[in-house]
Amino acid sequence: MFESLQLFFQRIDNSKVFQSFIIFVIVVSAISVGAHTYALPVWFENVLLWLDKAITLFFLIEIIIRYVASKGFKDFFSKGWNIFDVIIVVGSLVPLAGSSVFIARLLRIFRVLRLVSMVPELRMLVNALLKAIPRMGHIALLMFVIFYIYAAIGSMLFSDINEVLWRDVSIAMLTLFRVATFEDWTDVMYETMTVYPLSWIYYLSFIFLTAFIFLNMMVGVILEVMNNEHQAFIDEQTPEGDKPATQSQLNEVQKQIGQLTELIKQAPIK
Repeated sequence: MFESLQLFFQRIDNSKVFQSFIIFVIVVSAISVGAHTYALPVWFENVLLWLDKAITLFFLIEIIIRYVASKGFKDFFSKGWNIFDVIIVVGSLVPLAGSSVFIARLLRIFRVLRLVSMVPELRMLVNALLKAIPRMGHIALLMFVIFYIYAAIGSMLFSDINEVLWRDVSIAMLTLFRVATFEDWTDVMYETMTVYPLSWIYYLSFIFLTAFIFLNMMVGVILEVMNNEHQAFIDEQTPEGDKPATQSQLNEVQKQIGQLTELIKQAPIK
């Protein structure tokens, strides 16, 4: 009985129509959350309230279907996206009443993120970003060292010119962040050039390091990880019989052919 129910739920869960309907409900949920930010008639607020209850109930049923369709508790919660969806759905069960209204609505906003877990391409992008963070962290650490060195130099040289921008290392780092993002950085540079004509070297060298070198390094890391994730996504979507043979598989086939050739040569000719 349970196996037949599980197979039935698996067919529902794998149905493209069901998946498309879930995405539609997520979009409707996002629109309803945004509608609450407008001044609406009382009757329309009541409609949105009942719509929210219906959406929450649908998400709860959908999670139950996916759980039953899985191979068990361990299999279901071994996938990070399932844990994410459960947290979002459980958070949506907080009632829209009393002192918890703000928290409940805040949790309902995050239901939009379920769109990421439902669309494979979006999951691929998020997975690539998460895998790239550790490698980008080393680049960010090196950037912090460069920021700190330049901020210390800038504070020592330019604090007398403009104390608002160069008073100490922390304020100087904020100023350098403004320079790195090209937000009116020439105004900062020309102000210090009135006292130190060669201070343009300080700014151009800093921009060259941060905006050109380190930024491109981060982009390169993200592109590399995204390329690997895209290839893994293609391999996952490709049926086993359609996948091209790997180099190790080709080497094994060549080895077996060589062994067969040797056996044929050693066989006596009658």
